[in-house]
Order: sequence, then structure tokens, then C-alpha cells
Amino acid sequence: MDYQAMGKRLKTERCNLNLTQEQLAEDVGLSPAYIGQIERGERNISLDKLVLIVNRLGVTIDFVLSDSLSLKTDEYDVVINQLLEGKSKEEKILAVNMLKLIFNYTSDK
Repeated sequence: MDYQAMGKRLKTERCNLNLTQEQLAEDVGLSPAYIGQIERGERNISLDKLVLIVNRLGVTIDFVLSDSLSLKTDEYDVVINQLLEGKSKEEKILAVNMLKLIFNYTSDK
């Protein structure tokens, strides 16, 4: 398990949301020191605490563990699934239709 890579991803996502370590810690019921240790890869984290953090940050566990997972799927499949996660049926249909248009346009060239 690459705890440093996981911590870096968590920190990046926290910063993308303009959250401090203190705010994240308060939101998930952990100490700011513990959040810092996780982000620096100095501390192992239990699954239940990781779930709290990724849910607050709005990312998936496979995203933060991607450096430690050997996935059979293409990395772009994972990104597309993450982008579509939580979207309505209408938004998913729109996204698929947009991709079809792009692929149709590029296959004509």
C-alpha cells in the first residue's frame, strides 16, 4: 500500500475544496494531527475512517488508492465512471450523446 500517494491525493482533494485540515477533521470527527499524518503518509488508516474522509471529499476509495490497486480496466474507464457517479439519468444520457458526437466527428477524419 502506497500511503504517501494516498495521502497526497487526499490532500489535493481537500485543497480543491478549500478545506483546512482542521475543517476536514471536524467534519469527519478526527483530529487535525491525524489528518496531517494521513496526508503525509505517516499513518495507516482504517477503512471506516477512510470512508468518512472520501465521502466528505466527494471522491471514491478506488481513486485515492489508485496507486496501490492493479485494476484490469483502463484508467479512463475509472475517470468516466467517477464523472458520471451521482449524476441523474438525463445527465448521463447527455454525456453519452456528447461522447458519441465527438467520436463520430473524429472518426470522419
